[in-house]
Amino acid sequence: MSLDARTWVWDHSSSKGTARMVLALIADRCRDRNCVAYASVPTLMRRANASRTAVRDALANLIASGELVQLAGRKGPRGETYYRLPIAARFLTEQATEGGRNADLQRGQIPTVRGSESDPAERFEGGSECDPGERNPAPGGSKFRPEGGTDSDPQNSREPKVNGKSSSSDPLISATEWQIDDGARAWLQHHGHLDRLGEHALHTADEKWRTYRSSWAPRTAAAWATDWRAWIARERTPTPGRPNLYALPGGTPTPPTGMTRSEAHMAALLAALDEPTGTE
Repeated sequence: MSLDARTWVWDHSSSKGTARMVLALIADRCRDRNCVAYASVPTLMRRANASRTAVRDALANLIASGELVQLAGRKGPRGETYYRLPIAARFLTEQATEGGRNADLQRGQIPTVRGSESDPAERFEGGSECDPGERNPAPGGSKFRPEGGTDSDPQNSREPKVNGKSSSSDPLISATEWQIDDGARAWLQHHGHLDRLGEHALHTADEKWRTYRSSWAPRTAAAWATDWRAWIARERTPTPGRPNLYALPGGTPTPPTGMTRSEAHMAALLAALDEPTGTE
C-alpha cells in the first residue's frame, strides 16, 4: 500500500524540493489507505540527505499546506512522531470506493452504502488497526531492542533495511575513523607501494593523509579507501639523508641548539641541495 501513497505524492502533491522528498519518505512507510506512518527527524535527514533545519522546515510547510498532519498523543516504538497524509488517504479511499462500485455495476448489482467494516476512515478512528507498533506486539522474551533497532527497521516489504545487506547506502565516517583493511593491504602488495615506501614511510604518509582529511566531510569507507590509495600512489619514495622538513602538515623541523628558525630552514635546504641526484 505504501506504493499507492508514494505514487500519490509524485503525481498529485503540490509540495516541492525537500518537502516533496520528505513527504514521499513518510508515504513510503504507510501500510494501508489510512496513510498513517511514524518517522523521526534523524531518519528523514539521513534518507533525504538533508540538514535538520531543512527537514524541520519541510515538515512545517507540509503541515501548513494540509498534506501532512501530525498525530498528537501517539509515538512510535522509539518515540517517533506519527503522521497522516489526509489528502492522499481521501484520494485512495475514493479511488477504492469507485472501483468497488464499478465492479458492482458490471455484475448487475445495486451499489450500497458500505458500513464501517470497509471504511478505512472509520478504522483509523479506532487506532490499533493501522498502528504498526500496536498491531504486531513483540512475542514473549523479545522485549529488548538494540539501539539501532526499530527506528531503522523497515515497516513494509518494499523498504530496504538501513545499513543491512540490502541497504542502498553505506554509513558515513570521518577520515580518522577509516581503517586500513585487508583490501588496502593487498593493493599495497600488488602495486609494490609497500616495498617502494617501506613501513615507516608508509606510516608517515598515512598520518599525513589523515591530518589533511580530518576536516573533510564524512564519506563512505569505500570513498575514503579510493582517496587514500590515490594519496599513497602519489607519495614519493623517501631518499636516505634527506631532511624531513615537513613530516606532517603544519610541522616544522626542530632547529639545532643555537640556531634561529631561519638558519635552521636554510641549513635544511642546503642539506637537500647537497644530496646526490644521480646526474653528476
